[in-house]
Amino acid sequence: MHWDIGWIATKRAMITPDRTALIYEDKTISYKELNDGTNRFAHLLQEKGLKKGDRISVLLLNCPEFLEVFFAAAKLGLIFVPLNFRLVAPELKYQLNDCGARILVFHDALIKSFESIRSEVSVEEDKYLYVKSGVPDAPPCPDWAVSYHEAVRSLSAGEPVLDAPPAIEDPLAIMYTSGVTGAPKGAVLSHQQTYYKNAQMMMYTDMRETDVYLSQLPLFHSGGLFISATPTLCRGAALIMRQGFDPDKFASDIERHRATIILALTTMWRLVLATGKLDHVDLRSVRVVLGGGERTPPSMLDDLAAKGLHMQQGLGLTENSAMILLPRTDLHRKHGSVGLPGFFTHAWIKGADGNEAPPGEIGEIVAKGPTVMSGYWNMPEKTAEAIVSGVLHTGDLGYRDDDGYFYIVDRAKDMYRSGGENVYPAEIEKVLAGHPGISDVAVIGVPDDKWGETGMAFVVPAKGATVSKDELLQYLDGKVARYKYPRHVEFIDALPMTASGKVKKVDLKKRFGDFLRSEP
Repeated sequence: MHWDIGWIATKRAMITPDRTALIYEDKTISYKELNDGTNRFAHLLQEKGLKKGDRISVLLLNCPEFLEVFFAAAKLGLIFVPLNFRLVAPELKYQLNDCGARILVFHDALIKSFESIRSEVSVEEDKYLYVKSGVPDAPPCPDWAVSYHEAVRSLSAGEPVLDAPPAIEDPLAIMYTSGVTGAPKGAVLSHQQTYYKNAQMMMYTDMRETDVYLSQLPLFHSGGLFISATPTLCRGAALIMRQGFDPDKFASDIERHRATIILALTTMWRLVLATGKLDHVDLRSVRVVLGGGERTPPSMLDDLAAKGLHMQQGLGLTENSAMILLPRTDLHRKHGSVGLPGFFTHAWIKGADGNEAPPGEIGEIVAKGPTVMSGYWNMPEKTAEAIVSGVLHTGDLGYRDDDGYFYIVDRAKDMYRSGGENVYPAEIEKVLAGHPGISDVAVIGVPDDKWGETGMAFVVPAKGATVSKDELLQYLDGKVARYKYPRHVEFIDALPMTASGKVKKVDLKKRFGDFLRSEP
């Protein structure tokens, strides 16, 4: 028996065939139906000559076909490469060629994203598969592609027969980091790591077969695929999916489908709260609320708690998702903490001397265990920098309290020194985020003739609010030391963000020169 991740679809179709696996746009799909679709696509891949170790990419909105391709690739030992559908053509070209994808499954609404570079990528001419999305005015299937559903319609739903089954240590997926700075890196994740993550999430949420998990995170995101979909389907629970994030439907789906576990990033929660719909839906079915992170203002946690939604924060990254998680029993006792290392994760604070730092001392968060990535695709030097003697260096700065609970301070690369003092932008951002006139804020370190570096705040005012620089500085009074005050403030309409909700601070630093030239 080979214990690849595709076994989840196979086994669930055996033991819970009629149980609901997916609720997609309010339509239910059983575990048998999911596995049948998976197997038909696996047979198509075999017909097209794909072999163990080949890479298969998808450029898809959230849909059942995404998971069919994922599980089919897993069964055959192919390496699954999900692409961010918000990327532009040159970015897609880089990732497709970097991984050497042989096949691409894409949604009709996304054709324009890559059509101009189609002749410049590694995908073979006869291996483009078109999926109809239902998006209005989406183009029809082009002559250089084949309709996904037409191609699989007549194929067998039986389990594929393999000459070389995948081993549990084999690569399952390549997930590209968001590329906040420099070229994206492809984190290689194995079947074994994914099973450990499944177990870690199931234990953390006390997941049950009767659970209904609501997440509208994109499936190309590690949070959507490996924190939501894979553990939910492994457990035999139901996953609520929509093609994309819709804050109104997110709120309504809690009541409509009696969701018991819900996950959303901070930006998503902000939009859900803004609809006001949480005040008018029945939330009593919810047992677990996941999300947040270091950019979650305390006021948001309080707003959700007032509605009975007690958010459990955590820390994870593509290279080791959901590695630190806050138990629900500690939500109030350890307010502001991201929690404790998961069952299959060992994490600690690395001090400046390279040793484990004592409680209260700020250092880099490092981790090891079976949930850590295998490495970066075709980047041995970057892998060696990130994983040293089996220890993953996250680049996140934090500290632990006397009870071992972790607190995030900032990204190591975001810290700057002003007048010889370390300044962590996340600290200032967290305070400013509590101002009622601010919707979002990011702080960066910029050169300063007097202090070496100083802070610059990019502020997105709340709708209808008028905020001045003096008012912001006054708001900081008594909350942070004066040397941490940003010297420069620019008000902007929106922060540049990656698809995973991270601020592109490299883009903000590019704006600094323009700001100086315009500053009186």
